[in-house]
Amino acid sequence: MKNYIILLITLQSVFSARILKEQFAWNQLDYAYPSFDERQEALRTGRFVPENNLPVGIEIWGDKLFVSVPRWRVGIPSTLNYIPLSKNVGKSPALIPYPNWKSNEAGNCESGLTTVYRIKADECHRLWVLDTGTFGIDDTTTNPCPYAINVFDLFTNQRLRRYELRKEDINANTFIANIAIDIGKDCNDVFAYMSDELGYGLIVYSWEQNESWRFEHGFFRPDPLKGEFNIGGLEFQWDAEGIFGMSLTPLQPDGYRLMHFSPLASEREFVVSTGTLRNSSKVGDSYKEFYSLNERGPLSHTTSRVMDDYGIQFFNLIDRNAVGCWNGRYDYRPENFGVVDKDDVGLSFPADVKVDAQRNLWVISDKMPNFLLSSLNYSEINFRIYFAPIQVLIQNTVCEIQVAEHNYYYL
Repeated sequence: MKNYIILLITLQSVFSARILKEQFAWNQLDYAYPSFDERQEALRTGRFVPENNLPVGIEIWGDKLFVSVPRWRVGIPSTLNYIPLSKNVGKSPALIPYPNWKSNEAGNCESGLTTVYRIKADECHRLWVLDTGTFGIDDTTTNPCPYAINVFDLFTNQRLRRYELRKEDINANTFIANIAIDIGKDCNDVFAYMSDELGYGLIVYSWEQNESWRFEHGFFRPDPLKGEFNIGGLEFQWDAEGIFGMSLTPLQPDGYRLMHFSPLASEREFVVSTGTLRNSSKVGDSYKEFYSLNERGPLSHTTSRVMDDYGIQFFNLIDRNAVGCWNGRYDYRPENFGVVDKDDVGLSFPADVKVDAQRNLWVISDKMPNFLLSSLNYSEINFRIYFAPIQVLIQNTVCEIQVAEHNYYYL
């Protein structure tokens, strides 16, 4: 941990401008196989096909930078991985399977992980991993394993719990890729929220009760007028994409948080109190407890958002190859949104944004539309991970705050 702190201080010292700094970059992903021969055998047998590997999600805890790689195609040897930040691993490090190779066996439903998208480390040093149990994407998708929440102890790297979602939590169209974690009074009072992008629902899981339930609402559905995308000159329709990105505010005076969310095919923000979501009896009687905010404005589709402890929300602007910000103390409207960085090359499809314990923002970009709908040029850099202190990013923007300000968030 000491080396990690030194690394952060070194990285922060080189930031003299308000811009994200590239920490890692890859033409193609590679993995830390136990030996050269084992890697060659994986290549020969097709268990590892480098051009089929796309990173989509990140998370940071201690000296580990986690990276998820969904099994959309054949040849993905490990879906949940990490990079050790306390070591000099170079610019394009090989990914290390987490917690180990055996736990990343596709189709090993009870003890393995088949496909992981986004992940979340909580304040109690647990890593929450939703295994979709799927292989493939869109029409090629199969479900060799059920949707299951896996929770790991980050100190011991041992799995603490595996919980399979109930059949009532999902439907024939379910596709869950995002997870948010809400900690209440202690480490038992914890809830996970999972957004069903194509089944248009929100699944809640209680750690203490070890039970789950599902909310449905019209706000989870896509806007039929906002399904057209143009990213990097590639025009396409994602008009069926519903609720996706979620962020949680700091605790409010009533002891609950507010969840912000939006469908992917939408430019409008929606809000609900976690006091509603935590109460399973509200499932059939809470329609009016969800409410809408203003639209973000044109070209503001977003897949990922996160809010820090001071109420600053960061969100990826996939249409603009940029990362936006909003200070939650101000009204939710376009004039109160800032852009902390934009790069048409380096930030081509910023797929995930996260804040670490030292209040630094991390961003991964991966050219996902090109990978899914066109092709990637593997002679150039395709995947990048960026890093910067939040106080540097928001300086002289509408999102800037004084860190001594009160920690409550106000809508």
